Amino acid sequence: MNGDDEGRRVGRRSRVLKAAGLTLAAVLVAGAATGGWMYWHLNDNIKSVDIDNALGDDRPAKAVTTPSPSASASPLPSEALNILVLGSDSRSGKANKALGGGDSSGARSDTAMVVHIDAGRTEATVVSIPRDTLVTRPSCPLADGGATAVAYNAMFNSAYSVGGPVCAVKTVESITDVRMDHYIEIDFSGFAKLVNALGGVTVTTEEDIDDSSSHLTLKAGTHHLDGKQALGLARTRHGVGDGSDLGRIGLQQKLVKALLEQISSTDLLTSPTKLYEVADAVTGSLTTDTGLDSLSELMTLGQSLKGLSADQVKTVMMPVLPAPSDANRVVAREPEASELWKSLR
Repeated sequence: MNGDDEGRRVGRRSRVLKAAGLTLAAVLVAGAATGGWMYWHLNDNIKSVDIDNALGDDRPAKAVTTPSPSASASPLPSEALNILVLGSDSRSGKANKALGGGDSSGARSDTAMVVHIDAGRTEATVVSIPRDTLVTRPSCPLADGGATAVAYNAMFNSAYSVGGPVCAVKTVESITDVRMDHYIEIDFSGFAKLVNALGGVTVTTEEDIDDSSSHLTLKAGTHHLDGKQALGLARTRHGVGDGSDLGRIGLQQKLVKALLEQISSTDLLTSPTKLYEVADAVTGSLTTDTGLDSLSELMTLGQSLKGLSADQVKTVMMPVLPAPSDANRVVAREPEASELWKSLR
């Protein structure tokens, strides 16, 4: 296996762990938040977008599965699911600039994954879509009643920039012909608040980091990072290695492992105050579709996945090859990409 392949696998694992860790935290919090005001506040934290209403019926058909006898006896849902998970990063505004953001404005979708959960919910496949894949971006409805124009040879992550979650979902559905049952967006700036709520994280870097874009400077060695520094580490690319995403992927892996270790070493259930701080950070960083916009719905989803173990989660990247028009971009490699998406319908 060459270095590029290993780097991509590391990146996929780190993004999966990040999404899984935050989702697990949200589920644990939902179960513990029994106080009326606390439950209301955390519930109100979750932002949502009515994607189903915005897109209407012009979408791939929902998958139809026949429940097994054991599943029908359970109160928990067990049908197959496809969830679009996006990691969004905004560097505009005073708050984000205080967290080490750059000068760019607006939010960007830096990570995109289609999470396919098989019927029975004991196996899953996570497919990463490279953000610089060239696609035909469909016309997307806008909140003001207008619509975006169809765009050819557009970067995949431009869908979120021009039309938000609705356009991101429509673009994924148009290139995969797979219906997205749910949408979950994780705000990276909320990640900093989560790290602070946990008391920071400890990471060891193998080389000096000096990245003017992420505003992070660290000497090689072991460091205990606060939220601002941890977010800077997650964003760092130019100050390590060859300046590509592969260097950033390695740092993100270290950071995610450190975060999970910190969560596991912190007994949240014995400290209501710390539990609330973590819950507030997690729920405050989520945007979902209206089918997952409450603690009870998130908890039901989490409980339905209790039979899904880590070794039953397969991570892959959408097959791609260099774009003929631009060596710095990629396009879907056919027929492999279409065959992959077909296996998830």
